[in-house]
Amino acid sequence: MGIYLNPDNVNFKETLRTEIYVDKTMMIQTMNHFIDTGNKFICVSRPRRFGKTIAQNMLAAYYSKGCDSREMFAPLKIGKSEEFGRNLNRFNVIIIDLNSEYQNTNDKEHLIEILSNQNKKGDAKGVSAGRHSG
Repeated sequence: MGIYLNPDNVNFKETLRTEIYVDKTMMIQTMNHFIDTGNKFICVSRPRRFGKTIAQNMLAAYYSKGCDSREMFAPLKIGKSEEFGRNLNRFNVIIIDLNSEYQNTNDKEHLIEILSNQNKKGDAKGVSAGRHSG
């Protein structure tokens, strides 16, 4: 299923082990700026194959109550910022992988309605390692 509540940091940890990782953790400082404002709903959109999933994993690892990510982020750029601990692992995080949901549902015409009903019933699953595609 493509809905994850309070994911852990396994996916971002895996990304950090790659040879080609580019540190974009200062995006977190920008996000922290907007969290307590009326502009707290932010859409991160980019073309295909342009790092949306990596950004999602990074933000989830930083904000999610489902893990402790202090050691993981400390050596990165955000770790050297005054903002570092401000919101670290403080929030309930929900990841909805619409691509996965679209592929797995039998009723594609009513996908938004299905997701809405799952949310109302509290069907979002807590997952120890939220795997998702693209």
